Amino acid sequence: MRILMLTQWFEPEPALKGLLFARALQARGHQIEVLTGFPNYPEGRVYPGYRIRPFQREVIDGIQVVRVPLFPSHDASPVRRILNYVSFTASAVLLGSFLTRRADVIYAYHPPLTVGVAASMLGLVKRAPFVYDVQDLWPDTLAATGMMSGRLPLRLVDLVAKWVYRRAAHVAAQSPGFESKLAERGVPPSKLSVIYNWTHEEGTRVGPNSQIAADLEIGTKFNVIFAGTMGRAQGLDAVLQAAKLVDRPGSRIQFILIGGGIETGHLKAETKRLGLSNVRFFSRVPMSEIGAVLAAGDVLLVHLRDDPLFEITIPAKTQAYLSSGKPILIGVKGDAAELIARSGGGVSCEPEDPQSIANAVTRLEAMNPSELRAMGERGKAFYWSELSLEIGTLHFLRIFDRVISDFHTAPGPPGRWRL
Repeated sequence: MRILMLTQWFEPEPALKGLLFARALQARGHQIEVLTGFPNYPEGRVYPGYRIRPFQREVIDGIQVVRVPLFPSHDASPVRRILNYVSFTASAVLLGSFLTRRADVIYAYHPPLTVGVAASMLGLVKRAPFVYDVQDLWPDTLAATGMMSGRLPLRLVDLVAKWVYRRAAHVAAQSPGFESKLAERGVPPSKLSVIYNWTHEEGTRVGPNSQIAADLEIGTKFNVIFAGTMGRAQGLDAVLQAAKLVDRPGSRIQFILIGGGIETGHLKAETKRLGLSNVRFFSRVPMSEIGAVLAAGDVLLVHLRDDPLFEITIPAKTQAYLSSGKPILIGVKGDAAELIARSGGGVSCEPEDPQSIANAVTRLEAMNPSELRAMGERGKAFYWSELSLEIGTLHFLRIFDRVISDFHTAPGPPGRWRL
């Protein structure tokens, strides 16, 4: 089949379902074309080697990629963030309609919601159904992270989201909680599936790196590693407070924060203000190399703010951590904590509760190394049996086959049932 992948973020950006997914689909004999923007995430600056142009075609690992212009931004300004989203959507519709080939199905990755609007328009132009992969619930996420407030704007976003859900041929939810919420918002059960995310499996297979091992003082420190975006949603102030609670003479516990985001500057300043000697920051590491970093950890930390929205969210790093074979400390309630409990690959703590985080880390540090290894191995086995790229790709292909068949057998002209 001919598949058009519509995503605002794609390699070399840290894309969750980007090149790996495209290659997996192509390996099964399908024709893949990607419509995306010029890379600028997560810093909001266009990557070296690229510049904003009317469009650009390139081939990455055999995948045809079409890039269209956007306003590069990813800071705390709601206005600039909206410009970033809307500019890509406008370019994707106006230019993508002519620059991309005919498709049997469109796969659209959300967030942002505006990609769903673009998928709806492109579906009409190309007379093809689209499958909507929902990784964030809007407007819930906007409200929870403070990106948007006010009853009227949030209500407007909610109306647009429901319109996109109605137009989608199928909606994939990242967790059981997302599936329930989408059903509450009117998405028929027949149009809903839970497809857990996978991770960059090649990257997590990378073994220990001697330079990283030296930098992180492997063998002398008990490293608790957080790797990923440092934004408001991650609630990392509580982690710094937990670090303060365990920062005492003779303690081996060290917190390593790796990545970037709008809260990075604040967190570094707070670390200095608190006088913490057991918190260290490192720049973002490409997903292709993340395994070397995770291998340096004794425990891998997942943490989100204590918000009802995040009780149904499974952060993408959860799968990366599981596949690495390291014990996990999950500071998230709900679906993510239940997934880790099912896997047997970690322990949980209360999110945004410094004492609970500190207690859990102290308990893990006191465990026998063989116990920690066994915990990590259980998580790794669970990942490969339940969450891998191969399993997720097969789920999506079954959905693609079904929506293409339904699209062409519906009464009336193709596409009529989607209007």
